[in-house]
Amino acid sequence: MSKRSSILVVDDEAAHRLMLTAHLEEAGYNVLEAPDGEAAVGQVEKARVDLVIMDLVMPRIDGMEALKRIKSSHPDLPVMMMTAYGSIDNAVKALKLGAADYITKPLDVDEVLIKIERQLKAANLARRVASQAERLGERFDFSAMVGESPPMRRLKETMALVAPSQATVLITGESGTGKEVAAQILHQNSPRADGPLIKVNCAALPENLLESELFGHEKGSFTGATSRREGRLSAADGGTLFLDEVGEMTPALQAKLLRALQEGEYSPVGSDRTYHADVRVIAATNRNLAAAVSEGEFREDLYYRLNVVNLAMPPLRDRGDDVLLLAEIFLRRFARDNNRELKGFSPEARTQLMSYAWPGNVRELINAVERSVILAQDQTIGVGELLLGMASPRSQDDSALHAGMTIREAERILIEKTLEATEGNRTRAADMLGITRKTLQNKIKEFGLPPA
Repeated sequence: MSKRSSILVVDDEAAHRLMLTAHLEEAGYNVLEAPDGEAAVGQVEKARVDLVIMDLVMPRIDGMEALKRIKSSHPDLPVMMMTAYGSIDNAVKALKLGAADYITKPLDVDEVLIKIERQLKAANLARRVASQAERLGERFDFSAMVGESPPMRRLKETMALVAPSQATVLITGESGTGKEVAAQILHQNSPRADGPLIKVNCAALPENLLESELFGHEKGSFTGATSRREGRLSAADGGTLFLDEVGEMTPALQAKLLRALQEGEYSPVGSDRTYHADVRVIAATNRNLAAAVSEGEFREDLYYRLNVVNLAMPPLRDRGDDVLLLAEIFLRRFARDNNRELKGFSPEARTQLMSYAWPGNVRELINAVERSVILAQDQTIGVGELLLGMASPRSQDDSALHAGMTIREAERILIEKTLEATEGNRTRAADMLGITRKTLQNKIKEFGLPPA
């Protein structure tokens, strides 16, 4: 079942607004309400709205002014104006300002429903046409994944086979290896390419807010829930839901996600109603989920449900000459952006690029090249500019690590050294270690390391 379209009804007459809302809900639409133009502009900014039905004459901000504001920020959102029979001239003015249609009071409900359906179909067609135009020539184009090393060739071959399917995909790999780019390419090459690609970072929000972000919530379901809100799962209906850092999801949320994957059903926070969503899920993690399952930190049934197809993103240190290829591409990009005329890297800098371990992978390479372009004093980038602020290359002496050391001891030393190298910058240290900042903070507390 496809998602219900959301219609915003704007009218200062409460009785008329409630009457129209009742008819629209009976017809199967999700209805939002606003008592005036100012509230309508606010609703459009904070909630998903597919169509607006708005009265012309209202206090604070009238319908004409609200129409101008809505169309300035959401030009493709269809707005239907309501007007009294004797005020057709104003309705015509509204059409010139971008209104999609107008309806006269007293309303003929059947006529209103027909016009709504017509406008929603037209808006949907326009979105599809625009989407097709944007993606023309992009499908099956893997240019965003630069590299011809054997690991990258194998990855692209697998992605070309997996993308057209409906299979759930788990993308694994260290931080900075391009997991989100891979998800984007899978979506663009899938039968759902005309639908939305909705992204959720599972490590960025606490449990209660992440649940609301995923499944939506009802008004009053928790402190601060002043209105009903649809979740990202609903927004992804007909398209793809990308769950980044899925390994950071709590057990309670894992159970709810499993239900949504297995049955296509979910319930918003504070609701006992069941909704359906047709989505393809692509998940990503830099954690070893198989190990997390063994340690009881991740549900085994959810792991197997997510891991129908596994795409392992190769770390940059294993991609050979891809490092130089990427570095040259980034050099040209940042030189153009900063109006610099640069010839390239010196032989010594190229050697350093190839010998460095790149713990932050492609993301670290991007930062290093951008910095070197800005700091370059000559047309050729040398070792000094390139490695400024970097950690040691891969040939470093790990004398602090030795045989017989426990994994826990080695982990503590590695975290200490990484924090030293980043001068206490936890975000950068987490990237270099291939873990989330939240996980790093927990490890610092666990090992009793001094705060930054």
